[in-house]
Amino acid sequence: MPSSLPLVLVPGLLCSARLYAPQVEALWPAGPVMVADHRRDADVGSIAARILADAPPKFALAGLSMGGYIAFAMLRLAPERIGKLVLLDTSARPDTPEQSAGREKFIAMAEAGKLMDIVETLTPKFLHRNHGGDERLKGIVRAMARETGAEAFVKQERAIMGRPDSRPLLGAIKCPTLVIVGDGDELTPPDLAREIAAGIQHAKLTIVPDCGHLSTIEKPEAVNAAMAEFLSA
Repeated sequence: MPSSLPLVLVPGLLCSARLYAPQVEALWPAGPVMVADHRRDADVGSIAARILADAPPKFALAGLSMGGYIAFAMLRLAPERIGKLVLLDTSARPDTPEQSAGREKFIAMAEAGKLMDIVETLTPKFLHRNHGGDERLKGIVRAMARETGAEAFVKQERAIMGRPDSRPLLGAIKCPTLVIVGDGDELTPPDLAREIAAGIQHAKLTIVPDCGHLSTIEKPEAVNAAMAEFLSA
């Protein structure tokens, strides 16, 4: 694989570095790979600033779901440092009132010690309907939630609720961009990926078959192939 920019990977809500384990293994021969820690702040701007402080001067950036929201915040702060962009299973839109109300309920559950109950509720939405019985994938989701912890989950939910509308930003994104989405993603459906790809000049869209919201672990071969081709181009 040809050498490429250092790669910074930003996980999603309730996700740890395990979300990108298949990508780290496949992509590290092309250059340094860093998985960002997004557990320490309660707004996307602060998370973005912290990641930028630890990132190389110029890098490729990939974010899944909440990681995409953080990627947009990083682009607002330092667009000149981001040489390539991969947005996976994410949205440029802000939370709806209904989504925020659901997050408030999850925050209350987490603060009451019911984080794993939240995981059981979210897992069917994280995974494609055909993968609902996949114990290996469900085990990864549970492990990532434990690694995140309730305190960080509450901060993440508050950051997501407070994020701005990123649709006005799309036209200003000048770096090469790849948008990836699972065809069965229920949380950020393909139409939201199409909206992002249409808004960014020359963006490429890849829709992964038989795949839900956590495309990096559900269909790692397809995601790795798309990212490797894009990052090495």
